Amino acid sequence: MQNFLYFCGQNISFMARTEISTLGEFGLIRHLTDKLPLQQPSTKKGIGDDAAVMQFGSKRTLMTTDLLLEGIHFNLEYVPLKHLGYKAVAVNLSDIYAMNGTPTQITVSLGVSARFSVEDLEELYAGMRLACEKYKVDLVGGDTSASMTGLTISITCLGIANDKDIVYRNGAKVNDLICVSGNLGTAYMGLQLLERERIAHSHQDAQPESIPAFEGREYLLERQLKPEPRQDIIDKLREAGIRPTAMMDISDGLSSEIKHICHQSNVGCAIYEDKIPIDFVAAEVAEEMNLNIVTCALNGGEDYELLFTCDLKDYEKLVGIEDVYIVGHITKPEFGTMLIGRNGEELELQAQGWQAFKS
Repeated sequence: MQNFLYFCGQNISFMARTEISTLGEFGLIRHLTDKLPLQQPSTKKGIGDDAAVMQFGSKRTLMTTDLLLEGIHFNLEYVPLKHLGYKAVAVNLSDIYAMNGTPTQITVSLGVSARFSVEDLEELYAGMRLACEKYKVDLVGGDTSASMTGLTISITCLGIANDKDIVYRNGAKVNDLICVSGNLGTAYMGLQLLERERIAHSHQDAQPESIPAFEGREYLLERQLKPEPRQDIIDKLREAGIRPTAMMDISDGLSSEIKHICHQSNVGCAIYEDKIPIDFVAAEVAEEMNLNIVTCALNGGEDYELLFTCDLKDYEKLVGIEDVYIVGHITKPEFGTMLIGRNGEELELQAQGWQAFKS
């Protein structure tokens, strides 16, 4: 056995080492899974979209999962456990809506360190329960384990959809309209306010009057701490008879998400800076913090709004839907993924939003 371990150790010491950060989150997923062919006829869509798609009977089943780690995805110095529970569920439901489906069940698995009490976990589950009740989703199972590294939350969400209704990321075509719901960059500005508050509190000599106030900026905090999946927009699109050609939710920033759609659809895009919906208070806070609100909208992430493309013939229907904004159009792939500035200048969009494994 000693010889075997020594032999293995010698081999390992000469193996090439590739840092995960060189691939990034999505590159790592592709690298690890591109040689895993689908073997079950019930699996209709595997890795690469907001949710996997399976068929059991007449309807399609959608499945997605998210992992939230303390210190990476949330900071309990300023994130209430009840809000965290709500958000953990909401971001999973958002993936199902982004496939034009209806979420139905979730499972919840937790890794919990000794510093948490039963009462703490009751608060966490109270937030989860609120989200489940609001969106009519059942919590049907999960797992709990001790943890040495704080709090870990893993949620898997199931949903249903008719085959003809499901929208993937790869359906965008040249001349399609690019649309977003809500406003962008707001959740990121909420995070900046919370971080500024945390830093202010961390100074031992900080006086009460030196701590930033949140009055009038509650909406920004809500967008960060308690995002809402856009079920309402999905319902409005269905009522208007619109089926998007491609769709996903905006979790990592508009730039990153539109580049995903363009890559999978083999197209380019033109996004117009002056068409990106911006909240006035978010813009005000960005100026106060010497940040460019358009950059925040393009790269901030965690808005959980919907990004989708639609056929040009749906224009009249789209302009009549409240809280939906046309921000650009799909182009030929050779034109690239471009941001058109207010003065007509063209800039290549860069995916600078949240990237796992980046230091």
